[in-house]
Amino acid sequence: MTETQVFRRALCIAGYLFSCGALLLLFYWKPEWDVWANCTPCDLEEADIVLLRATDEFQRYKRKKVISLDLQRLLDSEKPEQLFSEDQESVINRAIARPGGKVRYIQVQKIRYVWDVPGKAFVRVGSLEDSNTCYQIHQKFRDGLTRRQRDLRRWVFGGCLLHILNPFYVFQAFTLTLWLAQGYIEYSIAIIILSIISIGLTVYDLRQQSVKLHNLVEEHNKVQVKVWTKPEGGHQSESCHLVPGDVLLLEGQKLSLPCDAILLDGSCVVNEGMLTGESVPVTKTPLPQADNVQPWKKHSLEDHRRHVLFCGTEVIQTRPSGKGPARAVVLQTGFNTAKGDLVRSILYPKPMNFRLYKEAFLFIVGLVIIGLIGLVYAAAVFGSRGRPVSDTVAMALLLLTVAVPPAIPAALTTGIVYAQRRLKKKKIFCISPQRINICGQINMVCFDKTGTLTEDGLDLWGAIPCQEQSFLPLHSFSSGPLPWGPLCQAMATCHSLLFLEGRIQGDPMDLKMFEGTGWEMQETCSEEKETGETEAFTIVKPGATASQAPSEGMSILHQFPFSSSLLRMSVVTKELGKDTHGLYMKGAPETVASFCHPKTVPSSFQEELKSFTAQGFRVIALAHKVLSLDAEDSLRDLDRDEVESGLTLLGLLVMENRLKGETRPVLEELRDARIRTVMVTGDNLETAVTVGRNSGMIPLGDRVILVEAADPEGPQPASVTWQVMEDMQSCKEKNQDPCISIDGSSTSFHFAMNGKTFQVLQKYFSPLLPKILVNGTVFARMSPGQKSNWWEFLLLLLLKSCGLVLPPLQALKMAHAGISLSEQEASVASPFTSQTPNIQCVPELIREGRASLVSSFAVFKYLTIYGLTQFIGTALLYWQLQIFGNYQYLIQDVCITLVVCLTMSLTEAYPKLAPYRPPGRLLSPSLLLSVFLNVCFTLVVQIFAFLFVRQQTGVLSPADVDVCPQEFSKTDLGHSSPPFPRKESYSRDRGVREANHRSLRIAAKQQAD
Repeated sequence: MTETQVFRRALCIAGYLFSCGALLLLFYWKPEWDVWANCTPCDLEEADIVLLRATDEFQRYKRKKVISLDLQRLLDSEKPEQLFSEDQESVINRAIARPGGKVRYIQVQKIRYVWDVPGKAFVRVGSLEDSNTCYQIHQKFRDGLTRRQRDLRRWVFGGCLLHILNPFYVFQAFTLTLWLAQGYIEYSIAIIILSIISIGLTVYDLRQQSVKLHNLVEEHNKVQVKVWTKPEGGHQSESCHLVPGDVLLLEGQKLSLPCDAILLDGSCVVNEGMLTGESVPVTKTPLPQADNVQPWKKHSLEDHRRHVLFCGTEVIQTRPSGKGPARAVVLQTGFNTAKGDLVRSILYPKPMNFRLYKEAFLFIVGLVIIGLIGLVYAAAVFGSRGRPVSDTVAMALLLLTVAVPPAIPAALTTGIVYAQRRLKKKKIFCISPQRINICGQINMVCFDKTGTLTEDGLDLWGAIPCQEQSFLPLHSFSSGPLPWGPLCQAMATCHSLLFLEGRIQGDPMDLKMFEGTGWEMQETCSEEKETGETEAFTIVKPGATASQAPSEGMSILHQFPFSSSLLRMSVVTKELGKDTHGLYMKGAPETVASFCHPKTVPSSFQEELKSFTAQGFRVIALAHKVLSLDAEDSLRDLDRDEVESGLTLLGLLVMENRLKGETRPVLEELRDARIRTVMVTGDNLETAVTVGRNSGMIPLGDRVILVEAADPEGPQPASVTWQVMEDMQSCKEKNQDPCISIDGSSTSFHFAMNGKTFQVLQKYFSPLLPKILVNGTVFARMSPGQKSNWWEFLLLLLLKSCGLVLPPLQALKMAHAGISLSEQEASVASPFTSQTPNIQCVPELIREGRASLVSSFAVFKYLTIYGLTQFIGTALLYWQLQIFGNYQYLIQDVCITLVVCLTMSLTEAYPKLAPYRPPGRLLSPSLLLSVFLNVCFTLVVQIFAFLFVRQQTGVLSPADVDVCPQEFSKTDLGHSSPPFPRKESYSRDRGVREANHRSLRIAAKQQAD
C-alpha cells in the first residue's frame, strides 16, 4: 500500500544512472527495497504500487503496479452500474462502485485481482462467484448475457486467452569488462566464446520449451463455440471472447473445451485425460436446481466436479435435455481454468523447501568469509611493500573472488539437466525439474491399487444370486453366460457405458460386467413426451451369446453417477414394451446392503463377503427396486435419496483383479532399498490387504493389525479396537480378545484401516495417529477428500521427501514427487507423468534423482576444492608479488575444471537401488571433512613446494631484481580473478624480455665476483 513520490523517484533515477544500472539491478532482486526507496505508505485504496509477500516459508516479495480502467469511456454514455443493477452483490458490481466508473486491478502470475470497493480489498476475478447457489446459477445465467454485459465482463475480467511469452549473466559481463580493460584478452575471449555457446544452448532450450507450451495452449484460443445471448439467441463466437456467465450450446460435435463450465441442461461425455491421466470417458450430469441457501459447491460436496466441464478436456458426446440442446454456463476463463492452472504451474513452479539450497547458501557464505580473510592478507602484503592503493585494492578484491567460484550455484543444477533428458528417453516427463533432486531423497512411496498395482480391467470370476434371504450357488462365468434373472438385468443396465464411434466405451469394470451378460448396446435414442420435452436414453438388448430372456431389451432412462464419497451408482430403467420402471443399484457391498430391506439381506452376508475379499477378489453388490412413475414425471426431478431406499438385494458379483507383471519386482526392489511402500485405495479393506500380501508390500510372516474406530454414540465415548487379522478367527472361536504387544523397534507389523477409522482417529485420537501412520501400510475405503487429509497429516508428521502415485488430483499435487500414469506428456495432476502404464517408473525416477543429487554434490565439492586450491596458490604468489599467467589460468579453468564439470554429470544412474540414500546435506560431517582434509593436504603440499622452490639456486624473487618502482613481475589470472593492474604501457613480451636480460646481467655479475 504505497504511493509513488516524484522526488524519491527522481533520486532513484539519478542513482540508476550514477551506478551504471547496478542500483536498478539491486532493486530488481529486492523489490521491497525498490518500493521503500520510491514510495511512501498510504491507504490501499489510493495506492498505485502494491508490495505483495508470499505466505509460504520463503516469503518472497513482489512489486505490482495498480492499473486503472475507465469503464465510463469504454461504455460511452451508458453507466456501467446500470448493466448489473439486479445483482448488487456480484464481484463486478462491487468493483465498479467507485465514482466515475473506474476499476482498479493488479495482475499476479497471470491472474487478475480487482479492487472491491465495499470490501476494501483486491479480489480474484475470472470466474463466477462461489457464493451462488444452484438455483441462482440456473436463474441468473440460463438465458445468457446481453452483448453489453459481455463487453463489460471482458474488460473487467480479461479475455479467455492463454498467452505464453518468451539468467542474466551479470557477474560474467562485469568480470569480462574488467578483464578486457586490464589486457586479459586470451582468457576473456575464451570465456566469451563459452558464454555465447552456453547462452545459445540455453536460448535454444527455452525456445523449445516455449514452443511446446505455446502449442499446448494455442488451440485453446482458436476454438469456435456457439454462445447464447439475450436477445439474439445462439450465434458462433471465438473462444477468446468468452466471459464468466456466458452460456454455451453443446450440440453434439466434438469440442476441446476452451474454458471451465457448469453443465445446466443435458448430459455430456468427456475425456479428462489431461486432468486425471486416465483416458476413460466420464459422464457429466447437469447441476440440480436445488432451492437452498448453500453455495453450489457445498451443496454437491466432493462431487461438484461431476457437473463441471473442465478446460482442455474433450467433449466426446452430448445428450440434449427435454428443453433443447445441452447448455453450460462459463465458470472460469483464461489462467483461472484447469488448463490455465497447468500452464501456470509450469511458468511459476512452486519453490521447494529443499535443505540443499539453503545449505548451499550457507556454504557460499563460508567461502566468502575465507575470501575476506584473503582480502585482509592481500591488503597487508601489498600495503607493507609500498604498492599504490589502487593496486592493493585490486589485488585484495582479486583474492576475494578467487575463493568463491561463480559457478558453484549452477553446480546444484548440473545433474538435473542430464537426468531430465534420460527420464524423457524412458517416457517419463517432468514439468518441475527442481523436484528431480528431491526424488533422490525419497523414503516412502504411496500407491493406489486399481490401475496402478493391479490391471485396469477386471476379470469376471463368478456371481452369487440372492433369493429369499439366502445365497444361491455360485455361478462361474467360465461355464457360460449368467442365466436370465434380476441379477442379469442389473448387470446389463447398471453401468455408465456409452456407445461411441461404433464401439462400447467406459469404465473397464463396467465393460467387463456388461460383456459377461452377452447383451448388446445400441446408440442413444430420443423420445418426445406428451409435454413436448425429449428424453435421451440408451437401449440394451440380449445378444447372440446371451441366455434366453423373455424380454426384448431394457432402456436406461436416467443415471445417478458413481461417487467416491457415496460408493454407489444407480440407474432408472424401463423394460421395452412395458410401462414398468425400475431402479438398479451397484456399489460397495456394505453400502448397497444399507439401502436394502433387512429381510432381503442374508444373515451370512458378512461371512460370504469376507470369504472372497480375503482371497483378493473385488466384490460388488447389486440391488433392485420397482418404481412407480407417472408419464408426466420428469426424470431430472427425481430425488436420489428418495428413490434409493427400500431396495431388494439381488446378489454379489465377484471379480478378479490381477496384479500387473511389474508390480511385485518393483515393490521387492523398493523394499530391498529400504523404501517404505503404502497402499491407499477406495477398495475393500480385506481385498486391499490380500493384494498387499500378494504383491510383496506386506512380506511373508509379517502381521497385519486391523484398526477400527467408532464415533461416540450416546453415553458411549469414541472407541478404538485392535485386531490381528491372522488371529481374528481363532479369537472369535475362543471368545477372547487377542493381546497385541508391539516392540518399538519392530517393523514386522503393519496397521490397516479404512477411511472412516482415519476420520475418527483424526478427530478423537490424534495422539495415536503418528504411530499408526508411520507403521500403516494399507488404507482402504478412502474417499478423495480423506486421501488429501491423510496426505496433509503425513507431510506434517514426517517432514521428509516422499513419492506418491495416486489418481486423486489434490494428493498428487501435494506430494514431493507425484507421478501420473498417462499417455500425455504434461498433466495438471502431478509434476511427473509416465507414459508407461505401470510402476516401473518409480525406481527409475528414484535412480535418476539419486544420480542427479550425487552428481550435483560431486561438482559442488570439486568446484569448492578447485576454488580454494586456486586461492592458496594465488595467496602464496602474492607473497612474491606475482600471480598466475594467462595460459596457466586457461589450462586450470577450461581444460581441467570446465571439462570435468561438464562430464562428471554424464554418468548413468547405477542400475540397482542401494539400501541407503545419498547424503541430502551439504553441511554433513562427511562432506565437510572430505573438503577440509583435501584443502589441508593441498595447503601443505603447496607451501612445501613454494618453500622448496625458493631455496633453489638461480630462482630470483622480484625483490632481488632492480625494477622500476611502478612495475613488478606480472602474470594474468583466470576467470574468477581480475588481472593485476599495469601502470606502464609495456607489452607482455617486452616485459618478459627485459626481466630475462636483467636476470642474465645479475647472473653474469655473480660469476665475475
